[in-house]
Amino acid sequence: MLLRQSTDILPSEITPPAIYRERRRFMQGLGALAAGAALGLAPDARAGARLPGVRSGAYVLNEAQTPYQAVTTYNNFYEFGTGKSDPAENAGSLRTRPWTVVVDGEVAHPGTYDIDTLLKLAPLEERVYRLRCVEGWSMVIPWVGYPLRELVRRVEPTGKARYVEFVTLYDPAEMPGQRSGVLDWPYVEGLRLDEAMHPLTILAVGLYGEVLPNQNGAPIRVVVPWKYGFKSAKSIVRIRFVEMQPLTTWMRAAPREYGFYSNVNPHVDHPRWSQAKERRIGEFFKRDTLMFNGYGDQVAQLYRGMDLQRFF
Repeated sequence: MLLRQSTDILPSEITPPAIYRERRRFMQGLGALAAGAALGLAPDARAGARLPGVRSGAYVLNEAQTPYQAVTTYNNFYEFGTGKSDPAENAGSLRTRPWTVVVDGEVAHPGTYDIDTLLKLAPLEERVYRLRCVEGWSMVIPWVGYPLRELVRRVEPTGKARYVEFVTLYDPAEMPGQRSGVLDWPYVEGLRLDEAMHPLTILAVGLYGEVLPNQNGAPIRVVVPWKYGFKSAKSIVRIRFVEMQPLTTWMRAAPREYGFYSNVNPHVDHPRWSQAKERRIGEFFKRDTLMFNGYGDQVAQLYRGMDLQRFF
């Protein structure tokens, strides 16, 4: 990854001002959480509907979970605005029923699935994963979902399928952030097929045992815990199997900053800040960023022989 000298970089030339200002708002976000506690708001207060039949999953971290209040009020979801509080404030306009997901491309069995069918496609389980944002903050979240490979196996990718492309909802009436030109809508992300098939990659439909809140990507999203958070596409309406590597939204917007793989890597800095440290939401001091977000034992073999500085 080639970096220019800091004196050569104009933040506004590579990222819209609304994005880089968010780093300044980080401490404000922590202050808001503290203020909520002072007002008597329970940090794990919840209001969502419970998901029945959720079993304990195989992947559970021995780390303190980020409070529900923080997980659902401090978000990146530009479809509802670029501020961290914007998704929680604006996502009430999103209607998650009816909802369908088209699965097509290089598959033997393309089709359209309604959300209730997807909910029953495989047993739901709770997976406690780290979430690492490219901006330098992190959380520990108990997601509810099932491995994406359960869906992949059912549609049977052809020999031409090498990548999986995720397309999210485009509806400016329900997603007010899409009325801006901050990104090229709809939001598109992608994975290599073997990444999509990895058992850690899940389709999430809930968190903390409850239905996924709108601001967290309802009604269905992908979660890829060893990659930066923006790789985990939210509010998915299409899953397409393709031969060529998809051009993702952030690669199109700022190719010098965001690569296709976007694995959490403390040795590959963002052009404007280090990735060596992170701040867990709710903590004051920074901690070391872990290679592959701490999931190296499970996923490092996917990238054996690759130059992870070049393929960032």
